[in-house]
Amino acid sequence: MTVETAITEKLRVAFAPAELQIENQSDQHAGPPGRESHFKVVVVSERFDGLGLVQRHRMVNAALAEELRGGVHALSIEALTPAQWEARGGVVAATPPCLGGSKG
Repeated sequence: MTVETAITEKLRVAFAPAELQIENQSDQHAGPPGRESHFKVVVVSERFDGLGLVQRHRMVNAALAEELRGGVHALSIEALTPAQWEARGGVVAATPPCLGGSKG
């Protein structure tokens, strides 16, 4: 199973999301081709209702603890309620370019 598949399955089970997007952004960072080290996740779930941003991020990090202990070096999280997602028009925020490592 790929890391991306594991992330997808764990987030589906943990949050029953109305919307779930996983983007492997590893190719935008220094390292060998084919790695799975940098991800962006967008999770839209009613389970985030009434929770602050830090609490939501902690929940996502807890669901992906095994991956974060393993090869996942960076995880960008957008954890939204369905109302927030609707208010944004279903638009995912753009990821800024990587300036770290050998790219800077």
